Amino acid sequence: MTQDNNQEKTQEINELDKSAEQAPAADAAQEPAAPLTPEEKITALEAQIQEHQDQFLRAKAEVENARRRSMEEVAKAHKFAIEGFAENLLPVLDSLNAALTDSGSDSAKMKEGIELTLKQLISALEKGRVIEINPIGEKFDPHRHQAIAMVPHEQEANTVVTVLQKGYLIADRVLRPALVTVSQPK
Repeated sequence: MTQDNNQEKTQEINELDKSAEQAPAADAAQEPAAPLTPEEKITALEAQIQEHQDQFLRAKAEVENARRRSMEEVAKAHKFAIEGFAENLLPVLDSLNAALTDSGSDSAKMKEGIELTLKQLISALEKGRVIEINPIGEKFDPHRHQAIAMVPHEQEANTVVTVLQKGYLIADRVLRPALVTVSQPK
């Protein structure tokens, strides 16, 4: 039996060798029989170049269109960003126009109307994130205050004593610094 087993194994090995020899022949049958001529290679490469150029131009155009669209959106945002703020100011404008057309001579009513208009204006500014800086008693901050003078005072040095003109912030950015006088060191 060992001889039969050896013969079977030998036969199996021979079959494996034959199939391994036939595999490259099968691969060769799938490849083109004749190699490409230089002209055919050039034509194929030119077609590939044309395809890559077309893809490049399409990608470039797509990027350019995206850039143009984003620039238009930014321009629109800048153009119409003030729209909400302007809408908040319109009632103030209406009140001022009404005050100018009023022919009454009652100064108490005029003062009351001006105070109401001022409240409307302050409300409109707050809605637009414009906040008043009124720093009396605060430490001097050169980023938010502009010192006009130093005066002798009982307060600690570099403390705001008087506000000559209020300052304003817009979204935590100084729109106008407050004009102040500051206490000088003793």
